[in-house]
Amino acid sequence: MNEIKKPRKQMVYFYIILLIILFAFNFLLLPAISQKAIPEVDYGTFMTMTENGEIGSVQIQTNQILFTDKSEQKIYKTGLMNDADLVSRLHDANVRFTSQIQNEISPFLTILLNWILPLALFYLIGTLLSRKLMEKAGGANSLMFGMGKSNAKVYVKSSDGIKFEDVAGEDEAKENLSEIVHYLHDPSKYQEIGASMPKGILLVGPPGTGKTMLAKAVAGEANVPFFSMSGSEFVEMFVGMGASKVRDLFKQAKEKAPCIVFIDEIDAIGKKREGNIAGNDEREQTLNQLLTEMDGFEGNTGVIILAATNRPEALDPALTRPGRFDRRVPVELPDLKGREEILKVHAKKVRLADNVDFPQVARMASGASGAELANIVNEAALKAVREGRAYATQKDLEESIEVVIAGYQKKNAILTDQEKWTVAYHEIGHALVAAKQTATSPVQKITIIPRTSGALGYTMQVEQDNHYLMTKTELENQIATLTGGRAAEELVFHEISTGASNDIEKATKLARGMIARYGMSEDFDMVAMENVRNQYLGGDVSLDCSEETQTKIDSQVIAIVKKQHEKAIAILKENREKLDELAQHLYKKETITGEEFMEILKNA
Repeated sequence: MNEIKKPRKQMVYFYIILLIILFAFNFLLLPAISQKAIPEVDYGTFMTMTENGEIGSVQIQTNQILFTDKSEQKIYKTGLMNDADLVSRLHDANVRFTSQIQNEISPFLTILLNWILPLALFYLIGTLLSRKLMEKAGGANSLMFGMGKSNAKVYVKSSDGIKFEDVAGEDEAKENLSEIVHYLHDPSKYQEIGASMPKGILLVGPPGTGKTMLAKAVAGEANVPFFSMSGSEFVEMFVGMGASKVRDLFKQAKEKAPCIVFIDEIDAIGKKREGNIAGNDEREQTLNQLLTEMDGFEGNTGVIILAATNRPEALDPALTRPGRFDRRVPVELPDLKGREEILKVHAKKVRLADNVDFPQVARMASGASGAELANIVNEAALKAVREGRAYATQKDLEESIEVVIAGYQKKNAILTDQEKWTVAYHEIGHALVAAKQTATSPVQKITIIPRTSGALGYTMQVEQDNHYLMTKTELENQIATLTGGRAAEELVFHEISTGASNDIEKATKLARGMIARYGMSEDFDMVAMENVRNQYLGGDVSLDCSEETQTKIDSQVIAIVKKQHEKAIAILKENREKLDELAQHLYKKETITGEEFMEILKNA
C-alpha cells in the first residue's frame, strides 16, 4: 500500500523549490534585466553629439554619465573620462546638465531585501499552509481553505423572530411541533416520566405550504439557536467534503445545545441508495455521515433535528426509521378556514378596505398554498398602487386571484370577430353544462379576455365548502362540464377549434384516474393499475399493468369521455335559446359574474 506523504514532508519540498527560485531570480534574472535597461555609447560619440547640438540634458554621476537626445525621448549612458573642458563644452552647447552622487545600497540592505524578506514571507505562508494541511476532517479529508467546513446560517436567540402566531392555516403541524418547544423549555418533566423527545422531525408537504417558516417558528418560540442549511449545500466537488460539512455542522450544534438544526430539501443528500457498483460517491458518503451523526446523539444533548422535503418517498429508509427521524409532520395545502386565516395574516402587512370579504376570497382561492395566498395579497396591493389608491379593495383581491391562476390580461391581444364569438360560446358552453347538472360547483365568473397564460377565456367555478371526497357522479359531471366548450362550438358553428386542448387534457386525466386509480370500472373492479409518484410535486403517474390491460383502459377512457361529451351536447340542445342569449351578453360585456349568469338563465 502506498504511504501517504505527511504535510511536513511536503513543506520541505516547498522550501527547497523556493530557494531555487530565489537563487535564479537574484543571480540570473536581475543582472540580465539591469544590463539590458539603458544602451551604452562610447565617449567620442557623446562629444560629437554635444558639438552638433544633439543632446537635450546630461546627468553626471559618480561612475557614469546619463544623457538624452534633443527630443529627450531616448536615454544613453557612457563612462567617465578625465575631461576638464566638459562643463564649459556643455554650457556652450546650451545643454542642461546636473551632477548627482548615486547612493549605493549597502550590501546588508541588498541581502535583506533580496533574500531575508522573501524567505520570511514565504516561510509565514508555508507555516499557515502547513497548519491547514495538518487539520484533519477524519481520514484523509482536510479543511484546507475552508472546504468541508459547514456554512450553515446561524440565527441566535432573538426576541423578534417568527412565532407560531405568524404561521396560519397549519394547526395540526403547529400542535405537533409545540411539543418540541415545551421540551426545550422544560425537559425535566419529560425526563421524570421517562419520555424522550424525538431526535428528528421530518416536515413533508407541497412547495409553498410553509415548512421552512414552521421550522423557524419553532426556533422563535423556543428562543434557542437555530442552524439552517439546505441539503444541496452539503454537496461538494471533492469526495468527502460533504461528509466533513456534516461533521462540522453537528459539532457546532453540540457546542450550542440546546438548539435546533434545520436541513431544508433534505432529499438532495438523503435519496435512497440503489446499490449500484459505483455507489461510493460524494452524496452517498454524505448520507452515511448524516446517518452516523443522527444515530450518535444522546437523549439529553438538547439538539433537535428538523428537516423538510416535498419528496418523502425518495428518502433512504435508514434515514426515516425511528431513532433518526422519529416523527413525520404533514404540512398540507390549507383548507377553507386555513386559507382565510393565512389571508388575514398577510393582510396585516398591507392596507385593505374595511369591507373585504375574506371567506369569499378564500373560497375563490381553492387549492392555493400559503405562498400563493401571500402573492395574491401582494398583487392586490400592487394593483391598488398602479391605480393610485391608498388601499386595496375586494375587487383587487379577486382580480389578483385571476392573475395568479391565469396570468395578467393581454392588452395587445386582439381577437377577430369570429374568434371572439367562438370563445364566447365556448365559455358559456362550460358554464351552462355545469349549471344544468347537480353536484357541481356554482359559476363565479366568466370572461373572454385573453390572459398571459395562453387562455383566451375561462369559466371560474368556486366550491362553497371544503370538499375532500368526490363521487363517481361528480367526476362524470366534471368531465361533461369540461367537454361543454367543444360541444357548444360543434352545435353552433358545426366546426371545432384548438381552444379545447386544455379541456381535453383534464377530461382525459379524470377519466383515466376513474379507471386505473379509483376502481370505478366494472371490468377491473378494485384493482389499482396506476401509481402516483411525487404526490407533492404534481403527482406524476405511471401504469403498472400489461399491454393488453392498457389497451382496455384506453378504450374505457375513450368511452367515458365520449359519453359525457354526448351528454353535454344534449344539455346544450335543450337550452339552445339560453346558450345564444348568454353568449351574446358575454360577447358584449366580455366579463360577467356568476350572479348575472344565473339571473339570465333563470328568466324565462
